[in-house]
Amino acid sequence: MNYRNKLSYSRIKAVNYAVNYARTPNPAYRYFLVEGDNGGDCTNFISQCLRAGGAPMVFSGKSRWWYTSRSWSVSWAVAGSLYWYLKINAAEKLYGVKGTQVDSVSMLQPGDLIFYENRRGKIQHSAMITSFHGDYPLISQHTPNVLNIPYEKSWAAKMYFLKISL
Repeated sequence: MNYRNKLSYSRIKAVNYAVNYARTPNPAYRYFLVEGDNGGDCTNFISQCLRAGGAPMVFSGKSRWWYTSRSWSVSWAVAGSLYWYLKINAAEKLYGVKGTQVDSVSMLQPGDLIFYENRRGKIQHSAMITSFHGDYPLISQHTPNVLNIPYEKSWAAKMYFLKISL
């Protein structure tokens, strides 16, 4: 039996994890501090949410996404790397969690992701949609650690909207 076809992404589990750990990080994972212009815990937190939603870690092959208590893949912890990992997995139908880019935030639902690009063209932040106020998406994130805030960011030059699937 091919178990790969049995994988599914549980938006409910991913969102529940995000809600539980948005303000107070899960002590089972390292918390990444901001260092100068870099760092922060946003993508580590989003990866934890994806994992809670059923996304399998991928330790080998062309595209990797994983975490252990002593080390982790770049795609687990760096916003731009997670963005490309999700997009490449979707485009090439690779094993693991996938992100399909859509044109409008109105096409997203809880458990989907938003990536934010700064004015220098670097994808610098990631967040998960965890709720809606009417038709308006609310996100949860780390760095800063917040729950159900408006998704728009004044500093972001561009946003990328990804539908998540396995």
